[in-house]
Amino acid sequence: MTQVAPRTRFHWAWLVAGTAFITLIGAAGFRAVPSVLIDPLHDEFGWSRATISAAVSINLVLFGVISPFAAALMDTLGMRRVVSGALVLVAAGSGLTVFMNASWQLLLCWGVLVGVGTGSMSMAFVATVTGRWFVRHRGLVSGILTAAGATGQLVFLPLVAALATAHGWRTPAIVVAVAALAVVPLVVTLLRDHPGDVGTTAYGATADQMTSTRPVTGSSAARAFRTLTDAARTRTFWLLACGFAICGMSTNGLVGTHFVSAAHDHGMPHTTAASLLALVGLFDVAGTIFSGWLTDRVDPRLLLGAYYTLRGVSLMVLPYLFAPDTEPPMWVFIIFYGLDWIATVPPTVALCRNRFGTSGPVVFGWVFASHQVGAALAALGAGAIRDTQGSYDMAWFLAGGLCVVAALLSLAVRPIREPGQLETRS
Repeated sequence: MTQVAPRTRFHWAWLVAGTAFITLIGAAGFRAVPSVLIDPLHDEFGWSRATISAAVSINLVLFGVISPFAAALMDTLGMRRVVSGALVLVAAGSGLTVFMNASWQLLLCWGVLVGVGTGSMSMAFVATVTGRWFVRHRGLVSGILTAAGATGQLVFLPLVAALATAHGWRTPAIVVAVAALAVVPLVVTLLRDHPGDVGTTAYGATADQMTSTRPVTGSSAARAFRTLTDAARTRTFWLLACGFAICGMSTNGLVGTHFVSAAHDHGMPHTTAASLLALVGLFDVAGTIFSGWLTDRVDPRLLLGAYYTLRGVSLMVLPYLFAPDTEPPMWVFIIFYGLDWIATVPPTVALCRNRFGTSGPVVFGWVFASHQVGAALAALGAGAIRDTQGSYDMAWFLAGGLCVVAALLSLAVRPIREPGQLETRS
């Protein structure tokens, strides 16, 4: 008879999850900066919005592309080392921006350094933590950790806007660098790689499910590419990757990067628009946690179909809601869109884990890479649309239509009827 591991009053898994939550908040800090500083950088240096958006695009691409390699590296070096190094890299990239005087320096600091750093602590980190430390409540914890990014936006965005307005854009860059460094001691102290490191099992696991503490040998890059090669032979991978690319286009790439500037085009102050975007983050915390709870109970494919459809409708309506003041229809959009912002992550993580087993975190890293490629294309494309047409309207309509396509792709994922059966080449 299988016995459940003895319970203590407080399981170490919750300390790991709490540390991961705070870490993800710190990683989200600098990623909240670009949408507020597009206009200040344009005014000071004369760089076009397309040029500034290019730096955002590099950041978004690397934020996703680095993710699967970071997940594989966590299997080799451990989460604690990878995350600590990533936070230092974010702080360096943020702090060095105060010395820049040419656009290539913006691309290097804002794009490359911060992109690599934040990408090492992205959603693949969430999948790794939940996969190693939780059996019970995996979906719920995935939702909570995913919401950390929105919480970081909530905490930093109004502060960044206020500091940039009162003291210039360099001050918030320094503040974010200091905040990222402040998280490092917490990671070193509390983050543990495996339950076996502290003599326990994953939360909700049985005593015979002790997680191995031995690091994976071999090249992390080779393992990441090998996992991609295997996953790319399946229909499920491409359906999830294409749908998640559209997810990135319609969130980080478009709304996260250009909402403040679009609202300002209609006479709304930067600080007011930034506060609205922060409220999206507030409601996203509730929406993503609830999505994680639903993922433990409802077919993830159906959840994704509903989320993408509702998001598409809301984006098509958004161009008609912009005004100098925040009218009630805009408040409705903020609440509705906020609840849906990244609610797609828990069901997507669940599908990757269900279809690809222990390779699920790395597979999700590649799926998330497609999310960021889509976000980068939208960030660059929306900036170009604004420069050429003088309005963001076409960008909102295109994103709304693509969300409907993402819903259809998600519903096309075939269910696996037998528990434990992994996805094979189709």
